[in-house]
Amino acid sequence: MKRRLVIGGGLTTALLLGPLAGIGSAQTIEEVATAANEMWLVLAAALVMLMQAGFALVEAGFTRAKNAGNIIMKNVMDFAVGGLMYWAVGFGLAYGGTSVGGFFAHGEFFFNNADRGSEWLFQVVFAATAATIISGAVAGRVKFKSYLIYTPFITGLIYPVVTHWTWGGGWLAELGYTDFAGSGIVHMLGGVAALAGVLVVGPRIGKYDENGKPKAIPGHSITLGALGVFILWFGWYGFNAGSTLASVGADIAYPAVTTTIAACAGSVGAMIAAWVVVGKPDVGFTLNGVLAGLVGITAGPDVISFSGSVLVGLIAGVIMTISVIGLERVGIDDPVGAISVHGTAGLWGVLAVAIFGGGSFIDQSVGALAIIAWTFVTSFAVFKLVDVLVGIRVSPEEEVEGLDRSEHGGEAYPEFLFQEQVAPKEALDPVGGN
Repeated sequence: MKRRLVIGGGLTTALLLGPLAGIGSAQTIEEVATAANEMWLVLAAALVMLMQAGFALVEAGFTRAKNAGNIIMKNVMDFAVGGLMYWAVGFGLAYGGTSVGGFFAHGEFFFNNADRGSEWLFQVVFAATAATIISGAVAGRVKFKSYLIYTPFITGLIYPVVTHWTWGGGWLAELGYTDFAGSGIVHMLGGVAALAGVLVVGPRIGKYDENGKPKAIPGHSITLGALGVFILWFGWYGFNAGSTLASVGADIAYPAVTTTIAACAGSVGAMIAAWVVVGKPDVGFTLNGVLAGLVGITAGPDVISFSGSVLVGLIAGVIMTISVIGLERVGIDDPVGAISVHGTAGLWGVLAVAIFGGGSFIDQSVGALAIIAWTFVTSFAVFKLVDVLVGIRVSPEEEVEGLDRSEHGGEAYPEFLFQEQVAPKEALDPVGGN
């Protein structure tokens, strides 16, 4: 499936926009349709861009207070640095004028095509989403400068190549792989890259006891995490419904409905699974269940039935919960569950298109394996290279102190620093004397 801006035409366009044809002699029905489609694409892009705020809040809330500022900085740079890289080379590798063997495109580097502006805008927010998935998985122990070195690779090379294979009309698209809004292309890719990063950087200090048994390290604000999940859910309507790439002649309501149903079912599935496995309806698992359901439906929100969406979301929530627990037990420390929410649920979403949406199971499986292999090998290589060149992990002392102080020279919650440094002195000398 080529991810291109389309113009609804024919009878549908005439019926919808015919009355507007007389607005002015130069304003034809086709021009109005083009304007409506571009308006929808820009609006959808804005909704997806808002998801960056959701990711920032989820990751900050699910991790320690002493690293909240570092989380915010990484999320800002995911979009800022990632956006510049996508402008310079990423869009050209994905959607440039000439395809090189169906593997990558060539052309339109340093993007300067006003006619494709809405298309570029919609694509760059997807690239940023793929990049920001990694941030939470490696939270609390990665050097900020090392993270800045890696981020350009995800938006400038790793993600664009996969999008050319698929949405750009490359070899996977020709094979028959289908992924409407990116369960595999965006989310599974981000989850696999996160896995590579976690394997290189290792677990947080204190996560495992001397026998290798995992210990809980609670996040500092489940409230922030919940708000982030609701913002992500809201932005996902731009992600899935926006992937119609048009408003005229397109059914934008159908993917919005399947998206809603799957998110609801994902939350219920994760809550029940956590209740059974850990004995309580855990809040964190339930919130991540919403996201797992959203990730799961993203490959086929346009073709999976409403009842099928319930099953897709429900299963996504269950397998995400099992995946989080299983990965933790084998020594993979992912503070926010990003690998499971995006990687595991993303793989399920790719296969769900074949099960519930009429796609080819072989084509979907080949596509998933290709994306996993490419992403893991390239991401692992980049993380390893960064580790060799500049080091990827902060010192134990810096990790214990918190990355807000050691990496950024400040505090997300400065009253902690005040209580530590100023309040004790005032308690000893309350009137300010000697």
